[in-house]
Amino acid sequence: MGEIDGRTTVVALLGDPVAHSLSPRMHNAAFAAAGLNWRYVAFRIPADELAAAVRAVAALGMAGCNVTIPHKEAACGAVDDLDPIAAHVGAVNTVRVTAGRLQGFNTDASGVLDALTHDGGVELGGRAAVVIGAGGGARAASFALASRAARVTILNRTVSRARGLAQRVAAAQPHCAVDAADLSAASIAAALDGADVLIQATNATMSAAMGGGGGRAEWLVAVEKQLRRGMTVLDMVYTPARTDLLAAAEQAGARAVSGLALLVHQGARSFELWTGRPAPVDAMRTAVGQ
Repeated sequence: MGEIDGRTTVVALLGDPVAHSLSPRMHNAAFAAAGLNWRYVAFRIPADELAAAVRAVAALGMAGCNVTIPHKEAACGAVDDLDPIAAHVGAVNTVRVTAGRLQGFNTDASGVLDALTHDGGVELGGRAAVVIGAGGGARAASFALASRAARVTILNRTVSRARGLAQRVAAAQPHCAVDAADLSAASIAAALDGADVLIQATNATMSAAMGGGGGRAEWLVAVEKQLRRGMTVLDMVYTPARTDLLAAAEQAGARAVSGLALLVHQGARSFELWTGRPAPVDAMRTAVGQ
């Protein structure tokens, strides 16, 4: 990788925390593989500074940025234009600067589909899928699954949030069956009975040092008891790369898809939005050890 100079194009990551993120390593490897004089830098941004930070991306002449936890939903109000997918999902994870305007996209949705189909080997049409969570990642996953005509059940500790998300998905994809429930053991057993796909979209499996819940959530133990052969399990968390949920999935004979697969696929879409070039996916996978 060459020197940083006055012609270097910068892309940022805005989140809190960001110290654990593999995105700088992945994108800088991609820029080097593509022969681009670009750099990717992470910034820890508190919630009350997000809007100012996003505006600074344009003011500083950056090509764009990624937005990560916990800012993806708030970022919708910080951009000038929303891509239709980001508008449906209600969350932005990629911003591109075009003629001084901030354009918000959601590449998590396409990343989920790519991870499940390319790495998980599953066709989603007509399949029964369960999404755990109701935040930005769960929104992207739910809309993505519905767009492929999967039958979706959303489980969340606060059931009103799960129901609200289910209503939004059903309104956008009226052909798709969407349900919602809480994270009680009974709801988990009912949802996962016959389910083909499980997506874990909370921070419950994340390392406590990286902002995870710490300990073993009761609902997570209940989920692991329902895992079985033939199921595909995607954990959107990638710190650690092999979460306890993925280890349990493998032990049960299910197909385990690491959050690293999602990181690479959504990152590839972001790379293409910023640069207009095909992403060097192999270099990105190698950079994150996937």
